[in-house]
Amino acid sequence: MQIFNEAVWLAFKLGVPLLLVGMLVGLIIAILQAATQVHEQTLTFAPKVIAVALTLLALGPWMLNSLLDFTDNIFRLMSSTPLS
Repeated sequence: MQIFNEAVWLAFKLGVPLLLVGMLVGLIIAILQAATQVHEQTLTFAPKVIAVALTLLALGPWMLNSLLDFTDNIFRLMSSTPLS
């Protein structure tokens, strides 16, 4: 159960920054669209994709290290557990 909790927490920790960036960019674009009355679908999609990609590039090494640490921990636990 502890491994499952760690996995869910890691998924949350890795997903939240990307979701927050996408949400903030979407909110800013929505406010600009409401102010200018320009309602173009591609106007919201392209900036979100670019912002999330830049966030992924910036946080990629941290995310990869977190996943590697979790995987290493799981393999260490598997190797230390005696077979019954």
